[in-house]
Amino acid sequence: MSAMGSITLGHYLSLGGILFAISVVGIFLNRRNLIVLLMASELMLLAVNLNFIAFSHYLGDMAGQVFVFFILTVAAAESAIGLAILVVLFRNRASIDVEELDELKG
Repeated sequence: MSAMGSITLGHYLSLGGILFAISVVGIFLNRRNLIVLLMASELMLLAVNLNFIAFSHYLGDMAGQVFVFFILTVAAAESAIGLAILVVLFRNRASIDVEELDELKG
């Protein structure tokens, strides 16, 4: 073992909290580009997944890791559908600026 010690649960939770905070800042600071908004929401899901895996390992239970598998599956489908919608919007409007898409309100 090294002189620095081992990585504890607190380290993983701190990293997850930092990633979550970065994604929240990314969502609130950049509300114009839809691609950046999708990337920030994906980073938020990955931060939550890191916490699930850390708690799963710490508690010795596989439920958290199985839950992460389902979250990643849903996130992949969300990304694919979101990017497909963005491609259609860009083809129709030649822009993916959020403020120009407010006409979609029904």
